[in-house]
Amino acid sequence: MIAGWEIPPEWGLGGLVLSAFLSSTLLPGSSELVLLLLARQGSWQPQTLLWIAALANTLGAMTTYGVGRLAAVGVRGTGHIDPDARALARLRRWGYPALLLSWVPLIGDALCLAAGWLRLRWLPVAALLWAGKFARYGVLLWLVQ
Repeated sequence: MIAGWEIPPEWGLGGLVLSAFLSSTLLPGSSELVLLLLARQGSWQPQTLLWIAALANTLGAMTTYGVGRLAAVGVRGTGHIDPDARALARLRRWGYPALLLSWVPLIGDALCLAAGWLRLRWLPVAALLWAGKFARYGVLLWLVQ
């Protein structure tokens, strides 16, 4: 338990999946807290929690990527300003490796959206998103062990 909080056993891994997925979309959330609570409860192996959280968080980020891709189709050529010009500039300057920072609050969602907007190839995008998110969750779990 962290500060007297506990996640009901029936929520378990499903709660982690939901939290990790939603927190990596454009919706607010904190999957880190859920992950750490589950890790401290000790009902699941840390490796299981790590893989599930990273996968669900990546799928949520790929959903944001898809939204960016669809938005670009509807807006291109209409004279509208590109969404979050800073994220687009970062991706144009640093390329795919900038997506390793997709876990960073506030800019991460914008990077995923910009990757879709720029129509970056989905497989390298997914791999880099997963690597960044896996590393972040891994560090968090390592810190509480």
